[in-house]
Amino acid sequence: MTAAPDLLVSSERAVQRALVTLEHMNSENTQEWDRTMATFSHARYEFPDGRIVDGHDDVMAYWLEGRAAIPDQRNELISIEIAPGGQTVLHFYLRGSDQTTGDGFEVKLWAVFDFDDDNLMTNERVYIDRPTDDAIAGNG
Repeated sequence: MTAAPDLLVSSERAVQRALVTLEHMNSENTQEWDRTMATFSHARYEFPDGRIVDGHDDVMAYWLEGRAAIPDQRNELISIEIAPGGQTVLHFYLRGSDQTTGDGFEVKLWAVFDFDDDNLMTNERVYIDRPTDDAIAGNG
């Protein structure tokens, strides 16, 4: 039995998107910002508080400012899945120590990554709780 061509294309796309998501995550951990930026065709983050960081320069500033405050910030993968619409959904721990107080933290987060047709990211939406199907689809 052979797989239908659309299933193969869909599976290859899912694997490629998962690999891009892991490259994004790993390069953030090593603070190799050129590698991280290369995972985007358009750099954009949306945060639970409604804040949006949009565009190459603003995202780069966000990364640098964040690591100035929390130099050891890192993420650890819990799980990754491919949503029906082709987004990747990442569940991870965000850990680090506040530069000012030295206090460490650990928080479980979710992120939904949207992609273009070339399997590069166009957006990362971060959630504190598991996103709903509507949120994954970009409807909320």
